[in-house]
Amino acid sequence: MDYDFSFFLVVATFVTGVVWGGYWLVLKYTHQPYAVDKEPLLVEYARSFFPVVLIVLLLRSFLVEPFRIPSGSMMPTLLIGDFILVNKFTYGVRLPVSNNKVIEFGEPERGDIVVFRFPKQPTVDYIKRVIGLPGDRIAYFDKKLYVNGQPVKQDSLGRYQGVGQGMNMTGAEHLQEDLTGVKHSILINHGASTVEDVFVVPPGQYFVMGDNRDNSNDSRYWGMVPEANLVGKAFFIWMNWDWQNNGIAFDRIGTILQ
Repeated sequence: MDYDFSFFLVVATFVTGVVWGGYWLVLKYTHQPYAVDKEPLLVEYARSFFPVVLIVLLLRSFLVEPFRIPSGSMMPTLLIGDFILVNKFTYGVRLPVSNNKVIEFGEPERGDIVVFRFPKQPTVDYIKRVIGLPGDRIAYFDKKLYVNGQPVKQDSLGRYQGVGQGMNMTGAEHLQEDLTGVKHSILINHGASTVEDVFVVPPGQYFVMGDNRDNSNDSRYWGMVPEANLVGKAFFIWMNWDWQNNGIAFDRIGTILQ
């Protein structure tokens, strides 16, 4: 069990519901009329907060959840300070806190941007791109990616110009990668060392990488993401705030993620 924000939302929903519902039951069985102006202060607070926390719990657990991007590992697709929305039911419906899947839907596809609970520290959420599906053979050599023995096409877009907190990536090579039909941008720092190896993806697990290939702590370093750790699919940027880039970047608001 993870004692994260979902846990405290569940507790808050339960406590406010019990206080408000318990008071109502007591009045019912003692044949007293329910008068809002005569509620104890604790019951008044419970009645006010219960529907709010319940709605937040339902939306966050089963529909969409907001996240903020704290690092540059997914540059240039996602910048530091991006606020994104994650679809929580794309890969099935899970119960809050326990994370047990109760309804099966789709499965991750190669190229999806996914949020997941970091296998080494499940209370921490990571965001990366799905590169390898169960059964795939992924290789990474000389800054180039291979999927099942086939090189992934990369077209250079020149040198990258960073902004704000991502200014340190200025000068990296900016490429468009065609991940078996999913085209997206990546960054390569040719002067940085990297892991070179071949990885076979086990059943029920996924190989993920950051688009900022030389500044990403991903499956090359710590292994695969189990299906049970998936949180959802990132699909939309609804806000960007970077104090080193004049605050709000209005041109990023409303961006659909690919």
